[in-house]
Amino acid sequence: MDASADAVTSEMIAQCERLIRPFIRRTPVVDVDAAEFGLPGHTLTFKLELLQHSGSFKARGAFANLLTRDVPKAGLVAASGGNHGAAVAYAAMKLDKPAKIFVPSISSPAKLQRIRDYGADLAIEGDRYADALAASESWAQQTGALQVPAFDQKETIVGQGTLGLELAGQAPDIDTLLVSVGGGGLIAGIAAWYAGRIKVIGVEPLASPTLTKAFEAGRPVDAEAGGLAADSLAPRRVGEQVFPIVQKYARQTVLVSDAAIAEAQATLWRALRIVAEPGGAAAFSAILSGAYRPVAGERVAIIISGGNTAVVNFDLTH
Repeated sequence: MDASADAVTSEMIAQCERLIRPFIRRTPVVDVDAAEFGLPGHTLTFKLELLQHSGSFKARGAFANLLTRDVPKAGLVAASGGNHGAAVAYAAMKLDKPAKIFVPSISSPAKLQRIRDYGADLAIEGDRYADALAASESWAQQTGALQVPAFDQKETIVGQGTLGLELAGQAPDIDTLLVSVGGGGLIAGIAAWYAGRIKVIGVEPLASPTLTKAFEAGRPVDAEAGGLAADSLAPRRVGEQVFPIVQKYARQTVLVSDAAIAEAQATLWRALRIVAEPGGAAAFSAILSGAYRPVAGERVAIIISGGNTAVVNFDLTH
């Protein structure tokens, strides 16, 4: 395991981007006047990664794994709160590989349905991500299936870093990027891409402050794992390979309450008709709640990282 700050480079990310480009969407950005949200007058740039295949940024890391690693006849196995599982299931479907996905009981019905729709074998195991992870590791030992880690794997981090490469081309003048954090694969990949050229800030729920606790301890440690966004932002601890990268290039975290996340979800729907899941709205909640306050003239971008939720129900009977 190469757990160093330089284990993932911008060159690796650029090479990966060329490899996975045929399989992923270039998701759009939209600039919005902060006054529309009742905030001081400046422009916010939203990166709408919820429009990615499988409903979240996770498709990037999934394809990075499947296209650069040897997949055995036994296929793939992954543990997930939902989004990673849906992404691996989608990539496996596209590349015609068998996949077994383990999820905890807290996973949202919308995410479970996506996994089923993509044809993967779905198993619900335990109440938390750690339970599903243990079950997936046991399955890999029994069958020889290739494990596709949700965040603590170089290929996964490199794949998620392609979001940073893409955003840098779409919004080259940003000063600060707010990124929601669970296991840390997304923020590590993005931080590795920018390598200190902009400020990359992790946003975590108060109920699962994994990166915040790691910064305090100087290493990954167990943290609380609960709250509204627990199906995507509560892995118990950040990754061992993730941590050196974010420690070097993304030194700041902001904590947000469940109420702030819920308000961010409602505001995105009300103002922009964006349907974000709790984890997908967490980064925006930092700005909306005042947990992060930009200075005058600071150009801020926000990743809306996922939209796998049934928060909007359309009546199809009429």
